[in-house]
Amino acid sequence: MNNKRPVLLRITTVPISLHLLLKGQFRYMKEQGYDVYTLSADGPEIPEVEKEGVPHLILPFTRKITPLQDLACLAKLIRLIKRIKPDIVHTHTPKAGLLGMMAARWCGVDVRMHTVAGLPLMEATGVKRKVLEITEKITYACANHVYPNSTGLKTFMLEALNTTPQKVSIIGKGSSNGIDTSFFQRTPALEEQARTWRQQQGIETGDVVFSFVGRIVRDKGIVELVEAFKTLKAKQTAAGKVSRLFLVLVGPFEQDLDPLPPEVLAFLQQDKSVILAGFQRDVRPWIMASDVFVFPSYREGFPNVVMQACLLGVPCVVSDINGCNEIIQEGETGLIVPPKNSMALVTAMETLMQDGEKRSTFALRARDYVATHFDRVHVWMAIQREYERLMAEASSRS
Repeated sequence: MNNKRPVLLRITTVPISLHLLLKGQFRYMKEQGYDVYTLSADGPEIPEVEKEGVPHLILPFTRKITPLQDLACLAKLIRLIKRIKPDIVHTHTPKAGLLGMMAARWCGVDVRMHTVAGLPLMEATGVKRKVLEITEKITYACANHVYPNSTGLKTFMLEALNTTPQKVSIIGKGSSNGIDTSFFQRTPALEEQARTWRQQQGIETGDVVFSFVGRIVRDKGIVELVEAFKTLKAKQTAAGKVSRLFLVLVGPFEQDLDPLPPEVLAFLQQDKSVILAGFQRDVRPWIMASDVFVFPSYREGFPNVVMQACLLGVPCVVSDINGCNEIIQEGETGLIVPPKNSMALVTAMETLMQDGEKRSTFALRARDYVATHFDRVHVWMAIQREYERLMAEASSRS
């Protein structure tokens, strides 16, 4: 490699993805000798991204299908790439991947990488699914390397999208960013925050709190979670149990993109045993205040929140989808249920609700597994090695 610092452009559709899903990577790559730029649509998380000491660029990307605006963004992105001349363009999220890979190929960027962390088309049907399949195939055709962040996702891409096998590989054991194992650990201060919160909510010893962190939308399994929670409450009442059940949801609603049915939304907003925390910058005390973490999502890449719950010592119930079933081992470190199955969810939640010893065993084993395999520095080093390998190959070709 010559003395010129390689230029790296990282693109996501919205800045919250840069901040929450890739946090720390940009500073690390800068320290390793890269000139790093980040790019996304405008948003309140941009100052947090810029704290990593890298310049942030803004284009008006949308998460919806907006052909005219997308074409305008593509033209602007081509001009931007010609100006900063990146050696590597690395994209995440569907819209950023489509436009970023098209622009990078148009501009002749040697290393064009796209990471796949969940595919909306997996839950789409009809015309929408066809459109999403076409856009993914265009993205992969324009990229020269595609990185699903889980084994299940890789299998889906190869089988359902007929992706060229030589283009597809997983970095490390999966995950786009790994996890900060030193940050996500129990401390006396966090435990005090969790205890205080339970007291403020009137939650008593023996009561059970189920938690969920993520977008409050249908494809995160919220409908099934609400059905399961209502069933468990009814069973508690019928059995004359004194202990009460609570459900805390941490995250924003997105009724415009993936709305919940009106009756589900009404239950969440009106039932006194449901606590809506909204978006929280620090989810640690919220997870730690719960007894069981439930993540019944329909589709994922490699969900950070499941790893966070594991590291914080909260046992998990997750759906049997890629990513989730690569973090949790059924019956060893947690419980896995079929997606879209509220009765299976009831059984798993009830099992952990009633068995404190099993909760403790799962929590301990899950923390050890995640800490061993998904520490973020190991993931960053693996990504850096991939950058260096691909730049060396590009240099030899030229």
